[in-house]
Amino acid sequence: MHFDATYFWNLLFSTQFLTPVLTVVWIAAVSMIIGTFIGTIGGIILTSPWVGLRRIVSTYVAAIRGIPVLVQIVFWYNGLSALTDNAINLPAVVAGIVALGINEGAYMTEIVRSGIQSVERGQREAAQALSLSYRSMMTKVILPQAVRIAIPPAGNQVINLIKNTSLLFTIAIPEIFATGTNLFSMNFKYFEVIAVVAIWYLLLALGYGLMQKALERHFGKGQIGLFGGTAA
Repeated sequence: MHFDATYFWNLLFSTQFLTPVLTVVWIAAVSMIIGTFIGTIGGIILTSPWVGLRRIVSTYVAAIRGIPVLVQIVFWYNGLSALTDNAINLPAVVAGIVALGINEGAYMTEIVRSGIQSVERGQREAAQALSLSYRSMMTKVILPQAVRIAIPPAGNQVINLIKNTSLLFTIAIPEIFATGTNLFSMNFKYFEVIAVVAIWYLLLALGYGLMQKALERHFGKGQIGLFGGTAA
Protein backbone atom coordinates (compact mmCIF):
# COMPACT_ATOMS: atom_id res chain seq x y z
CA MET A 1 0.00 0.00 0.00
CA HIS A 2 1.34 3.41 -0.96
CA PHE A 3 0.79 6.22 1.53
CA ASP A 4 0.68 9.63 -0.17
CA ALA A 5 2.34 11.73 2.52
CA THR A 6 2.26 14.88 0.41
CA TYR A 7 -1.51 14.65 -0.08
CA PHE A 8 -2.02 13.85 3.61
CA TRP A 9 -0.13 16.90 4.86
CA ASN A 10 -1.67 19.19 2.26
CA LEU A 11 -5.15 18.01 3.20
CA LEU A 12 -4.47 18.26 6.93
CA PHE A 13 -3.40 21.89 6.67
CA SER A 14 -5.91 22.87 4.00
CA THR A 15 -9.11 24.81 4.63
CA GLN A 16 -11.39 22.04 3.35
CA PHE A 17 -12.30 20.85 6.85
CA LEU A 18 -12.70 24.23 8.56
CA THR A 19 -16.39 24.64 7.73
CA PRO A 20 -17.19 20.99 8.59
CA VAL A 21 -15.36 21.39 11.92
CA LEU A 22 -17.39 24.51 12.73
CA THR A 23 -20.53 22.61 11.76
CA VAL A 24 -19.67 19.84 14.21
CA VAL A 25 -18.91 22.34 16.99
CA TRP A 26 -22.16 24.31 16.73
CA ILE A 27 -24.36 21.24 16.20
CA ALA A 28 -22.75 19.54 19.20
CA ALA A 29 -23.13 22.70 21.30
CA VAL A 30 -26.82 23.16 20.49
CA SER A 31 -27.53 19.45 20.95
CA MET A 32 -25.78 19.45 24.31
CA ILE A 33 -27.76 22.48 25.47
CA ILE A 34 -30.97 20.65 24.58
CA GLY A 35 -29.72 17.47 26.23
CA THR A 36 -28.68 19.30 29.39
CA PHE A 37 -32.05 21.02 29.63
CA ILE A 38 -33.91 17.73 29.22
CA GLY A 39 -31.50 15.94 31.54
CA THR A 40 -31.80 18.52 34.30
CA ILE A 41 -35.59 18.29 34.30
CA GLY A 42 -35.47 14.51 33.97
CA GLY A 43 -32.93 14.11 36.76
CA ILE A 44 -34.98 16.25 39.11
CA ILE A 45 -38.10 14.25 38.32
CA LEU A 46 -36.33 10.92 38.92
CA THR A 47 -35.36 12.07 42.39
CA SER A 48 -38.76 13.60 43.14
CA PRO A 49 -41.79 12.14 44.93
CA TRP A 50 -43.84 12.32 41.71
CA VAL A 51 -44.34 8.63 40.94
CA GLY A 52 -46.24 9.05 37.67
CA LEU A 53 -43.69 11.43 36.18
CA ARG A 54 -40.84 9.20 37.35
CA ARG A 55 -42.30 6.30 35.37
CA ILE A 56 -42.61 8.43 32.23
CA VAL A 57 -39.03 9.67 32.50
CA SER A 58 -37.71 6.18 33.27
CA THR A 59 -39.45 4.84 30.16
CA TYR A 60 -37.96 7.65 28.05
CA VAL A 61 -34.46 6.97 29.36
CA ALA A 62 -34.71 3.23 28.81
CA ALA A 63 -36.11 3.62 25.29
CA ILE A 64 -33.59 6.20 24.09
CA ARG A 65 -30.59 4.42 25.58
CA GLY A 66 -31.71 1.15 24.01
CA ILE A 67 -32.10 2.49 20.45
CA PRO A 68 -28.96 3.13 18.36
CA VAL A 69 -28.26 6.81 17.68
CA LEU A 70 -28.22 6.17 13.93
CA VAL A 71 -31.76 4.77 14.08
CA GLN A 72 -32.90 7.84 16.00
CA ILE A 73 -31.36 10.18 13.44
CA VAL A 74 -33.00 8.39 10.52
CA PHE A 75 -36.35 8.37 12.36
CA TRP A 76 -36.39 12.14 12.87
CA TYR A 77 -35.31 12.81 9.28
CA ASN A 78 -37.17 10.13 7.30
CA GLY A 79 -39.43 8.24 9.68
CA LEU A 80 -41.26 11.25 11.12
CA SER A 81 -42.23 12.57 7.68
CA ALA A 82 -43.46 9.13 6.64
CA LEU A 83 -45.37 8.75 9.91
CA THR A 84 -47.13 12.09 9.47
CA ASP A 85 -47.64 11.75 5.69
CA ASN A 86 -45.17 14.61 5.13
CA ALA A 87 -47.10 16.93 7.43
CA ILE A 88 -43.88 17.22 9.46
CA ASN A 89 -40.76 17.22 7.33
CA LEU A 90 -37.74 18.39 9.31
CA PRO A 91 -34.68 19.82 7.52
CA ALA A 92 -31.60 17.63 7.89
CA VAL A 93 -29.83 19.92 10.36
CA VAL A 94 -32.92 20.29 12.53
CA ALA A 95 -33.56 16.54 12.49
CA GLY A 96 -29.93 15.87 13.42
CA ILE A 97 -29.96 18.33 16.31
CA VAL A 98 -33.29 17.01 17.62
CA ALA A 99 -32.07 13.41 17.44
CA LEU A 100 -28.75 14.12 19.14
CA GLY A 101 -30.32 16.44 21.70
CA ILE A 102 -33.01 13.97 22.75
CA ASN A 103 -30.45 11.16 22.84
CA GLU A 104 -28.14 13.20 25.05
CA GLY A 105 -31.09 14.12 27.24
CA ALA A 106 -31.52 10.49 28.29
CA TYR A 107 -27.89 10.15 29.33
CA MET A 108 -27.84 13.56 31.02
CA THR A 109 -30.95 12.58 32.95
CA GLU A 110 -29.04 9.71 34.54
CA ILE A 111 -26.01 11.92 35.16
CA VAL A 112 -28.10 14.60 36.87
CA ARG A 113 -29.98 11.98 38.88
CA SER A 114 -26.69 10.49 40.05
CA GLY A 115 -25.34 13.93 40.92
CA ILE A 116 -28.41 14.82 42.96
CA GLN A 117 -28.35 11.53 44.84
CA SER A 118 -24.64 11.97 45.59
CA VAL A 119 -25.22 15.20 47.51
CA GLU A 120 -24.86 14.65 51.23
CA ARG A 121 -28.20 13.63 52.75
CA GLY A 122 -27.73 16.13 55.58
CA GLN A 123 -28.07 19.00 53.11
CA ARG A 124 -31.54 17.83 52.12
CA GLU A 125 -32.53 17.29 55.74
CA ALA A 126 -31.28 20.74 56.67
CA ALA A 127 -33.32 22.31 53.86
CA GLN A 128 -36.41 20.47 55.04
CA ALA A 129 -35.77 21.58 58.61
CA LEU A 130 -35.73 25.18 57.37
CA SER A 131 -39.10 24.56 55.69
CA LEU A 132 -37.77 25.25 52.21
CA SER A 133 -40.09 24.25 49.41
CA TYR A 134 -39.01 21.37 47.16
CA ARG A 135 -38.27 23.86 44.38
CA SER A 136 -36.15 26.09 46.62
CA MET A 137 -34.32 23.10 48.05
CA MET A 138 -33.40 21.86 44.59
CA THR A 139 -32.40 25.21 43.06
CA LYS A 140 -30.62 26.71 46.08
CA VAL A 141 -29.15 23.70 47.88
CA ILE A 142 -29.03 20.45 45.90
CA LEU A 143 -28.43 21.41 42.26
CA PRO A 144 -25.49 23.79 42.89
CA GLN A 145 -23.67 20.95 44.65
CA ALA A 146 -24.76 18.33 42.14
CA VAL A 147 -23.23 20.34 39.29
CA ARG A 148 -19.71 19.75 40.58
CA ILE A 149 -20.33 16.02 40.82
CA ALA A 150 -21.90 15.83 37.36
CA ILE A 151 -19.19 17.68 35.42
CA PRO A 152 -16.81 14.72 34.76
CA PRO A 153 -19.47 12.32 33.40
CA ALA A 154 -21.15 15.17 31.51
CA GLY A 155 -17.80 15.95 29.91
CA ASN A 156 -17.52 12.37 28.71
CA GLN A 157 -20.96 12.75 27.13
CA VAL A 158 -19.83 15.86 25.26
CA ILE A 159 -16.95 13.92 23.74
CA ASN A 160 -19.33 11.08 22.80
CA LEU A 161 -21.65 13.65 21.26
CA ILE A 162 -18.83 15.09 19.15
CA LYS A 163 -18.09 11.59 17.86
CA ASN A 164 -21.79 10.88 17.25
CA THR A 165 -22.02 13.85 14.90
CA SER A 166 -20.18 11.64 12.38
CA LEU A 167 -23.46 9.70 12.02
CA LEU A 168 -25.09 12.78 10.51
CA PHE A 169 -23.41 11.97 7.20
CA THR A 170 -26.30 9.54 6.64
CA ILE A 171 -28.69 12.48 6.25
CA ALA A 172 -26.29 14.51 4.10
CA ILE A 173 -25.12 17.04 6.69
CA PRO A 174 -21.68 18.28 5.58
CA GLU A 175 -19.80 17.51 8.80
CA ILE A 176 -16.27 16.14 9.10
CA PHE A 177 -16.86 12.51 8.16
CA ALA A 178 -19.23 13.40 5.32
CA THR A 179 -16.57 15.70 3.89
CA GLY A 180 -14.04 12.89 4.12
CA THR A 181 -16.31 10.39 2.35
CA ASN A 182 -16.84 12.86 -0.48
CA LEU A 183 -13.10 13.25 -0.87
CA PHE A 184 -12.07 9.61 -0.87
CA SER A 185 -14.98 8.67 -3.16
CA MET A 186 -13.37 10.92 -5.76
CA ASN A 187 -9.66 10.20 -5.29
CA PHE A 188 -9.75 6.78 -3.55
CA LYS A 189 -7.10 7.90 -1.06
CA TYR A 190 -8.98 6.22 1.77
CA PHE A 191 -6.23 5.97 4.37
CA GLU A 192 -4.96 9.51 3.95
CA VAL A 193 -8.44 11.05 4.16
CA ILE A 194 -9.59 8.90 7.08
CA ALA A 195 -6.38 9.75 8.94
CA VAL A 196 -7.12 13.46 8.55
CA VAL A 197 -10.73 12.95 9.62
CA ALA A 198 -9.58 11.05 12.71
CA ILE A 199 -7.08 13.78 13.61
CA TRP A 200 -9.78 16.46 13.46
CA TYR A 201 -12.07 14.49 15.77
CA LEU A 202 -9.14 13.88 18.12
CA LEU A 203 -8.28 17.59 18.18
CA LEU A 204 -11.87 18.50 19.03
CA ALA A 205 -11.96 15.92 21.83
CA LEU A 206 -8.62 17.10 23.23
CA GLY A 207 -9.70 20.73 22.98
CA TYR A 208 -12.87 20.05 24.92
CA GLY A 209 -10.87 17.96 27.40
CA LEU A 210 -8.85 21.07 28.28
CA MET A 211 -12.06 23.06 28.77
CA GLN A 212 -13.45 20.33 31.00
CA LYS A 213 -10.36 20.32 33.20
CA ALA A 214 -10.74 24.08 33.66
CA LEU A 215 -14.38 23.59 34.67
CA GLU A 216 -13.46 20.83 37.10
CA ARG A 217 -10.82 23.04 38.71
CA HIS A 218 -13.31 25.89 39.00
CA PHE A 219 -16.08 23.82 40.59
CA GLY A 220 -13.70 21.56 42.51
CA LYS A 221 -12.49 24.27 44.85
CA GLY A 222 -15.19 23.23 47.29
CA GLN A 223 -18.87 23.98 47.44
CA ILE A 224 -20.26 25.41 50.64
CA GLY A 225 -23.17 23.47 52.02
CA LEU A 226 -26.18 24.73 53.89
CA PHE A 227 -24.45 24.50 57.26
CA GLY A 228 -21.25 26.16 56.05
CA GLY A 229 -19.31 22.94 55.54
CA THR A 230 -17.87 21.66 52.31
CA ALA A 231 -20.43 19.53 50.53
CA ALA A 232 -19.64 15.99 49.49
